[in-house]
Amino acid sequence: MMNKTILGIDPGTTILGYAVVRSAGTNLEMLMMGVIELGKFKDHYEKLHKIFIRVDSIIKEYKPEELAIESPFFGKNVQSMLKLGRAQGVAIAAALSNGLPIFEYAPKKIKIAVTGSGNASKEQVANMLKMELKISDMPQYMDATDALGAAVCHFHQTKLGATATAGNSWNSFIKNNPDRIK
Repeated sequence: MMNKTILGIDPGTTILGYAVVRSAGTNLEMLMMGVIELGKFKDHYEKLHKIFIRVDSIIKEYKPEELAIESPFFGKNVQSMLKLGRAQGVAIAAALSNGLPIFEYAPKKIKIAVTGSGNASKEQVANMLKMELKISDMPQYMDATDALGAAVCHFHQTKLGATATAGNSWNSFIKNNPDRIK
């Protein structure tokens, strides 16, 4: 497995989480994580602009090769879903404008990759990430650890040879890893 840097994003219009990890073979280290606090901006378009500017600056500073982003879950409030989708789209646009390939993961897939359970709580995900990456100081907002979870999920998927775009079935795994099947 090659070395690479992955940007993880947990999209949001009030708080957007981000994290950057670097792999060295099968080892993974967190380079940084944080949030963009958008609640202070009343105009939705200003929030989207802030998302684009910050994601673009993270990409230029850390030079990730790939973006792992959490896909929006389906909620009951259509307006909230629309706003969340826009936030995700703007983060994706920032990545695409920098030439990054995009990998999208459902929240359950991220939880399974990090904890082994699709029903894990945000706190359980954060605790597993803290242990796996030996993080001493965890952030105040779980949005940052959710973004870290997306990046770690992508790392594990890549390590296994199965990514969100390559398919998630055993057939895909076997096809992509013929040397691992005896």
